[in-house]
Amino acid sequence: MKLLSLSSALLVLLAPTVSSAAPARSENSTYYNPVLPGWHSDPSCTQVDGTFFCVTSTFISFPGLPIYASKDLINWKLASHVWNRETQLPGVSWNTTGQQQGMYAATLRHRDGSFFVVCEYLVTDENIGVVFRSADPFRDEGWSDPVVFHADSIDPDLFWDDEGDGKTYVATQGIVLQEINLQTGELSQPPVSLWNGTGGVWPEGPHLYKKDGWYYLMIAEGGTELDHSITIARSRNLKGPYEAYEHNPILTNRGTDEYFQTVGHGDLFQDAAGNWWGMSLATRSGPDWEIYPMGREAVLFPVTWDEGSWPVLQPVRGEMSGWPMPPSNRDVPGDGPFNSDPDAYDFVAGTSIPRNLVHWRVPRAGAFTVTSSRGLQIVPSRNNLTGTPYSEATPELSGQQGLSFIGRRQTDTLFTFSVDLTFDPQEADQEAGVTVFLTQVNHIDLGVVLLPGRSNASCAARRKREIAETQELALRFRTEGTGTPPEPKIIAVPKDWLDGPIRLSIEAANATHYNLAAMPAANPDARILVGTASAGLVSGGNGSFVGSLVGAYATCNGAGAGVECPEGGNAYFTRWRYSGAGQYISETEVV
Repeated sequence: MKLLSLSSALLVLLAPTVSSAAPARSENSTYYNPVLPGWHSDPSCTQVDGTFFCVTSTFISFPGLPIYASKDLINWKLASHVWNRETQLPGVSWNTTGQQQGMYAATLRHRDGSFFVVCEYLVTDENIGVVFRSADPFRDEGWSDPVVFHADSIDPDLFWDDEGDGKTYVATQGIVLQEINLQTGELSQPPVSLWNGTGGVWPEGPHLYKKDGWYYLMIAEGGTELDHSITIARSRNLKGPYEAYEHNPILTNRGTDEYFQTVGHGDLFQDAAGNWWGMSLATRSGPDWEIYPMGREAVLFPVTWDEGSWPVLQPVRGEMSGWPMPPSNRDVPGDGPFNSDPDAYDFVAGTSIPRNLVHWRVPRAGAFTVTSSRGLQIVPSRNNLTGTPYSEATPELSGQQGLSFIGRRQTDTLFTFSVDLTFDPQEADQEAGVTVFLTQVNHIDLGVVLLPGRSNASCAARRKREIAETQELALRFRTEGTGTPPEPKIIAVPKDWLDGPIRLSIEAANATHYNLAAMPAANPDARILVGTASAGLVSGGNGSFVGSLVGAYATCNGAGAGVECPEGGNAYFTRWRYSGAGQYISETEVV
């Protein structure tokens, strides 16, 4: 395995840069993909006054549709979430059944001082088109309630035909075009068919560009797995006919042994110096397509687009060389974290929940609170992380009414994550812990759980003695996922751990496995490795569109009634730490 020093890598990256206002020089810059590591699929980007902005897909995670901002194309700061409050789409999240429904591929565009995000929310075979608008992308509150439209297909693009009829259009999967009224959401009928691609399945993800008198139509084909690709066509008229480029696809890694696979679904944009760039999704899986817990990530590639010619997209690799980049610059507005930075959250009084932490669907009101003295309180949900199939009699057990789970994207191949848990369960099966979470049927958990046994005393001291004597409080390791999950494992909590917080940790010490461990927070040397699980459990399966989150949860595992668990199961988390230790950029190279 070849180890690349991060400091030397950054020196290589930054040495050939020029001012963003200066003309491009011939020297190339070197950088490493993915530039937005972790689950960041279907990127759409634009540049405004020297700042780059991108949005990515989020499906049913909430808040959704993150906007990232960067001055240098490498350091990406979380600026806001477009979908950030229940009132924007009342009731829709809790009516979403599928693990990969929700906010599909969005398009981000800027016009006349406003940012627009157009997206479609897929729920139970229905598409809800939404257009959000903001004059300030660095504030969640700046994003409007959506203008709703009703389209038959996903992946909408937004295009203003300034050099043609002056109208505004939406292009969607298929590939079809409709005029849209951005005030009412009304679409022209019938849709106009533009182009069906080159024969690959699922022609989708369209983006329209007007350049040198041509309308260019760039799409994704081949599905979002190993046959994924980007193809392009052009026409002198917006509504066609479109001529396919004879050398399609213009970007793909299909049929290769490259580490980066599934390359496709991209967008093109310019920097302030006039150079063209592209962002697309890719998966660090290699052609074996077995281990890829971070799912579809966002990669950057240089684009050569001469006047009157077709764009030439540089193939996606882990190490890239391209146009001179803007100087390294982290002076980006807003209070969100940079995507590649570590987490160090103590949840002290007066602080809010960090911007990069998300839930699986809109959470129940009051389920997550930063307390005055005990850290982050999670009120348990009756459903556990898996839940049960939806039933009208017990919808709260399916997870549709909100999981008591909060997490952040796994953004590094190698990392450590830990939290300190204070937990004083009163009833059997009350549980709190940490998880690597892909979907409700793909996750790896380590929980502290009160197992059935003798009844507990009301006196805390006496209860602790009884637990110690009967070993009712236990560490439980269990998994759900693709392949062959390891057997569940239960270890009694040592008696001398009961007087303080328990630290739970997840470590990816290599590219293929996670280690889940526990220790008393006051004595980390007493660490117990409770379980090891393959990252294949959280690769693909029914989560092929998403990527792993690591975080914390609380549940009473079905006890109680309605949405309420029995009292006494609240969990308190402090000292939340996430730190990356290495990024694989090929099967043998780690930065």
